[in-house]
Amino acid sequence: MLSVLNSAWALLLGLLLLMIGNGLQGTLLGVRGEIEGFSAFEMSIVMAAYFVGFLGGSRMAPRMIARVGHVRVFSALASMVSAVVILFPVFTDPWAWSVGRLIIGFCFSGVYVTAESWLNNTSTNETRGQTLAIYVLVQMIGLILGQALLVVADPSGFVLFVIPAVLVSISFAPILLSVAPAPAFGTAKRMTLAELYRASPLGLIGMLLLGTVFSAQFGMSAVYGAAAGLSVREISVFVSAFFVGALVLQYPLGWLSDRMDRRVLILGLSVVGTAGAVLGLMLGAARTEFLLAAAFAIGAVANPLYSLLIAYTNDFLEAEDMAAASSGLVFVNGVGAIIGPLATGWGMQVVGPPGFFATIAGFFALLSIYAAWRMTRRPAPAAEETGSYAPLGPTVTPVAVEFAQEYAIDTALEEQENPGSGA
Repeated sequence: MLSVLNSAWALLLGLLLLMIGNGLQGTLLGVRGEIEGFSAFEMSIVMAAYFVGFLGGSRMAPRMIARVGHVRVFSALASMVSAVVILFPVFTDPWAWSVGRLIIGFCFSGVYVTAESWLNNTSTNETRGQTLAIYVLVQMIGLILGQALLVVADPSGFVLFVIPAVLVSISFAPILLSVAPAPAFGTAKRMTLAELYRASPLGLIGMLLLGTVFSAQFGMSAVYGAAAGLSVREISVFVSAFFVGALVLQYPLGWLSDRMDRRVLILGLSVVGTAGAVLGLMLGAARTEFLLAAAFAIGAVANPLYSLLIAYTNDFLEAEDMAAASSGLVFVNGVGAIIGPLATGWGMQVVGPPGFFATIAGFFALLSIYAAWRMTRRPAPAAEETGSYAPLGPTVTPVAVEFAQEYAIDTALEEQENPGSGA
């Protein structure tokens, strides 16, 4: 792990600054939208626009990089993010914000593609697992620190918009000044969604439903907090609870998934997520402790489920098809991510703030039911014949998923060559 930090510290520092800026601006808009009098459904459109842009960016960024190179793409997109964030308090209109969020989602996706391919280039077969672990850790820490910055100034003012703009602006300095060479970039062949569904129906449908849950918590949690009358400090802690939960259970659940029927774990985590959302729905308004417990439970299962569904899908793919499947998995998750805020905003518009937890509970329940039904359709592969779990989060692009699948292939091959090594 020290060798990874030594070779990629500049890149990881830049990624940390990016995640802090992205985490802060997303939550800040949820709070500022309430101050400006935007409805829950209007804010859901604003939040969904980010995921529309992110989905488009993850598919177009490789072409941009192939045409003009990593450095130019990274610099141009990060500069665009800074400019748009500064404009949010100038144009306080939900449609203007939606356009801005779409641009930011597109730019962040392209920035992540560039950074992740650079990170992949700095790793070796021996360090790939540690690199992935550090990458996920940096993402979660950055998102949590972004929430902490929410309390340093008045959300109705201008300062909190300047901070993420500055963070994003300086994030590419350590990356571009690093001595690490820009990586060669190649795109893998694509697998159609029909082929992916035939290989793993639960993997495909699960990623779609999980996308709705993650985008609801990532995009609408601050909107819920503001609508429910929480203070800025309480909103900061509430949103952080989702990411703290994700950070705490990612690795224990990963260890467990390599030693049991992954469908059972997917079902169990979905049930826990449903229960957590129901807790927030029934008791969240009564006591802050219940609200934080609900957020922690939802975050603790949503992020590991992303990695778990990828690992489960890989169990039914040949090694040479895993990279091709990554684009399809990220695509369906992105489609779900667009649906999530819109469904949540509609629910909050109809029944008020409790609609936030009601919608998340509904999506988790659907995933639970589908996972239980799929368990009756075919037997699970033997645990010793499955690939390795690689930690990831829904904020990554297909580049990181391919990176994780390379790690899964490497560890599987090592285990075949050295049975019982625990690779």
